[in-house]
Amino acid sequence: MSTLQKDLQRLKSQPKDYHWSELMSLLGRLNYEVKQGEGSRVKFYHKETNSLITLHRPHPQDILKHYAIKQVIQALQNAGFLL
Repeated sequence: MSTLQKDLQRLKSQPKDYHWSELMSLLGRLNYEVKQGEGSRVKFYHKETNSLITLHRPHPQDILKHYAIKQVIQALQNAGFLL
């Protein structure tokens, strides 16, 4: 299993300690472009699949909320990256 597949499986398991930096790395390897929005809002756009993920950067901690992880999983499933 590749590192990318392992990272996708970690996300899919919905861990309580999933860090923003892990998400940035994962989406970067999936060729998502980062577009800074207003305030803490960040958009991730995948040109080939026309997929858009909009999240708020977590603060003060770097750990994603459970609902944000679910949102990312759903978007990656819709884009065909997760089954």
